[in-house]
Amino acid sequence: MAAKAGSACVAMTLLIMCVLGGQALDLLRATATSGYPPPTPTVHCWCMSYPNMTLCSWPEPSRSPPTHYIATYSERHGQQVTKKCHLIQPGSSSSTLISSSTERLWHCQLPNLKLLTDYIINVTAVYSVGSSSHLSSFMLEDIVKPDPPLDVRVSPHNVRNLLVEWSPPPTWANLDILPLKYQILYQWQNRGTPKSVNLGPFESTKVELKGLTPGRLYLFQVCAKELLGLGECSEWSLPVKIIIPRARL
Repeated sequence: MAAKAGSACVAMTLLIMCVLGGQALDLLRATATSGYPPPTPTVHCWCMSYPNMTLCSWPEPSRSPPTHYIATYSERHGQQVTKKCHLIQPGSSSSTLISSSTERLWHCQLPNLKLLTDYIINVTAVYSVGSSSHLSSFMLEDIVKPDPPLDVRVSPHNVRNLLVEWSPPPTWANLDILPLKYQILYQWQNRGTPKSVNLGPFESTKVELKGLTPGRLYLFQVCAKELLGLGECSEWSLPVKIIIPRARL
């Protein structure tokens, strides 16, 4: 039985090496040296300004830090021209503008992608003991995700009404040609039970909410989405809290 198991392991190893070639040798060499294979980059791509600003990001591993990254992209059904993705290192001023996450993230920028086109992204982490790669595909229309709206303002507007206003994300270009729509999420507690309402979409950057309860604490957030519904809504904006004043007797 042990001999059969050993033969099966050898056969599987040979199969992996035949399929993956040089990458399999790197993987086996790294595993033998460190006891585990190099971590594969976990890549997430999104378009923050449709259609000309697409970014991909992945966390820098805390163990076995890579020597460097190689990021390329190409059209799946095009002329198979491979282009380099512009890398942005964690901690750089550009990286800080893109993400406020406490996690150390690498980014790469893919400019001027075409609509209705299937793209392939390949991110390879090169280590002193080997390499590992992430390979995935996407279409621009599926990964549209604006940045959150800014400067959300909530103010009393007549009795039991509130006026909610906000500003579009500054990273979204060409608002006149490619407008956004918005959703409002507001939350409160009623006798200790959380309640919430999600309203929208609104094409305007302000809306009056009516019939709210004076003396109650409300929390408001806004998200932005491409007008035709491509991709997904942005992350919610930072919350804004307000208590509707009670009417004076």
